[in-house]
Amino acid sequence: MTMRNLLRQLALAFAAFAAAGAACAVPRVPASDAEIVEALPALTDGSRETRRLRRELAQHPRDERVAVAAAQALLELARAQGDARYAGHALGALQAWGQAAADATPVEVLVMRATVAQFLHDFDGAEAALKAALARRPSHAQAWITLATLLRVRGRYAESDVACRALGRAGPTLYGIACLAENTGLRGDPAAARQALWGLLADPALAGPRQTATRQWLLTSVAEIEELAGRPAAAVRAYRQALGAERSGYLLLAYSDFLLRSGRASEVAPLLADQARSDAVLLRLAVAAPPGSDRQDAQELQARFDAAALRPGAGAAHAREEALFALDVKKDAPRALALARVNVRLQREPVDVLLFARAAAAAGDEAARLEVKALLRQTGLRDARIDAVL
Repeated sequence: MTMRNLLRQLALAFAAFAAAGAACAVPRVPASDAEIVEALPALTDGSRETRRLRRELAQHPRDERVAVAAAQALLELARAQGDARYAGHALGALQAWGQAAADATPVEVLVMRATVAQFLHDFDGAEAALKAALARRPSHAQAWITLATLLRVRGRYAESDVACRALGRAGPTLYGIACLAENTGLRGDPAAARQALWGLLADPALAGPRQTATRQWLLTSVAEIEELAGRPAAAVRAYRQALGAERSGYLLLAYSDFLLRSGRASEVAPLLADQARSDAVLLRLAVAAPPGSDRQDAQELQARFDAAALRPGAGAAHAREEALFALDVKKDAPRALALARVNVRLQREPVDVLLFARAAAAAGDEAARLEVKALLRQTGLRDARIDAVL
């Protein structure tokens, strides 16, 4: 893998888990085959390169290189459009090895399968595939960063540290240092995390135009650590520097959330104006909508949630967005709390624990507050925003 491709894969590993769905819903069974349950927007074929890869894959379904490239292109479409169906197609690109044992599946296919599974919130499946790949190729940098990120998302910081150190040995030192710095910031040592990240950013090798994605990633990490530390002025400076380096969907959503928490909702719609209307984008627009507006974004998002509730298997995978919608748009604290509780069983990023704390406070549920505190002790997460809520 070239350095440029490695950077691309490492950057993707830090993307947000953006989707929506319904938790604990009872599926509806159509009365007949003629009944329309949901009208879905048509999928496009993507770029010319994606179409070429799909044609080549149809001719050579067991060509590892083609299958992985096609799956990657489809996953990038899923991220860009906020449409999980493309991720399903990405898994389909790897179906030639669907029933094969892990030791009979190419390592690159295992890593790609894990990356797609992570996007779809199948964290157990992703972890198993990554560990199987690393057992066979311990020097696989992309597998290590994906595993480190997955473990961090689940609140398993000590295990994530191990993966970060392995990444530092397997790939460029920068990624191992940044990986460990993020965990250090989550544990409540922002000074050490800040020093490590700014030290990386001071490297003249990162000053060139080909390094904008790396600078943006590091600056976004700085901004998030400053938020954890309760330093909003420093956070906004880092966010603005990140936006000046290169824009990404993850960065725009993270900065939108910062603006909403800072009482600057009017800045959100212009910031997201060019983004695909994914569930995550619609949610921010709905929260930012001024009182008395037509609430079109909220209505569209509610329709998506209602449609998702009809599909079997929605489960807990997409509870975050619906919990935020219930709390900040519908003002339904009990429902938000129920969904936030389901969500933290699956993922425990600061945004998830903060959501749980906010819902517990809004619902006036002291038992839930104690659950949040226990979760903080269990994971070791330190977040000034959560402390302010509790």
